[in-house]
Amino acid sequence: MAIRIGIIGYGNLARGVESEIRRCPDMKLCGVFTRRDPATVSIKTPDVPVYSVNNLKDKTADFDVMINCGGSATDLPVTTPEYAGLYNVIDSFDTHATIPEHFAKVDAAAKANGKTAIISAGWDPGMFSLMRLYANCVLPEGQDYTFWGKGVSQGHSDAIRRVPGVKNGKQYTIPVPAALDAVRSGSNPELTTRQKHTRECFVVAEEGADLAAIEKTIKEMPNYFADYDTTVNFISEEEFNANHARLNHGGFVFRTGTTGFDGENKHVIEYSLKLDSNPEFTASVILAYARAVFKLSSKGDFGCKTVFDIAPALLSPLSGEELRAHLL
Repeated sequence: MAIRIGIIGYGNLARGVESEIRRCPDMKLCGVFTRRDPATVSIKTPDVPVYSVNNLKDKTADFDVMINCGGSATDLPVTTPEYAGLYNVIDSFDTHATIPEHFAKVDAAAKANGKTAIISAGWDPGMFSLMRLYANCVLPEGQDYTFWGKGVSQGHSDAIRRVPGVKNGKQYTIPVPAALDAVRSGSNPELTTRQKHTRECFVVAEEGADLAAIEKTIKEMPNYFADYDTTVNFISEEEFNANHARLNHGGFVFRTGTTGFDGENKHVIEYSLKLDSNPEFTASVILAYARAVFKLSSKGDFGCKTVFDIAPALLSPLSGEELRAHLL
């Protein structure tokens, strides 16, 4: 029997989930929930209903795992704990600084209601988190470095769009080339947040909006832009649509370290991603972890988890025997 998947929200990430669930033969999309009038939301999967989020409490028997596709800035911190009281749920919460707080709220709600949840499933946090953990375990004496981009950050772009006076916006995270070269050299540079990345924003402002106020709000936004050299470009809607439609992204995780009795041998671990579609790749990660949510829930393993808590075999539709034969 297929795992019955529901989607909450219908933005870029949700459309990615809808697209990629077709590649998961053990899953079935059974419904989409939206804050908009459901009659105005047209999805691409035939015969799948679209409901109002007001119906969430009425549909708990119809879904095995609910994927919450809201934004991390203001939505997920409120809605994932709420939905974890009703469903097995998964999100891609990506505000690193407040993950412990978010985890605690979701964990309490899930445990109180006999549900299983996973937060922060994506590529960072998510796949990059795993690479950092594995590399730390392999090279216990060393340095960690993470670079993002060049590419579009969905979370940061969502944060821009929530600024008063912004009609549309997109943010590009750009690694500083000199910092990348220094890490690859094995010289273990000490790099500040500002030295590692720059952030470039392209904003379509509402007519009559205070551009100076928008720029100031973006540049001073904690956890998103305050610690970076940030450029805010105001452009027309036509230019935005013509030049900033893609959702590419990527990045690098490094661990540099030494081995030997005197630390004489140096090692550099590098893991990289180059993504044509950030939301579709993120959706693919979420779906793999949604499979783990279902497996854990079926065993009565309730509460909130992160990628650190999930055994790799739980992500796969293959049996242990198949995994050992073909991937080990």
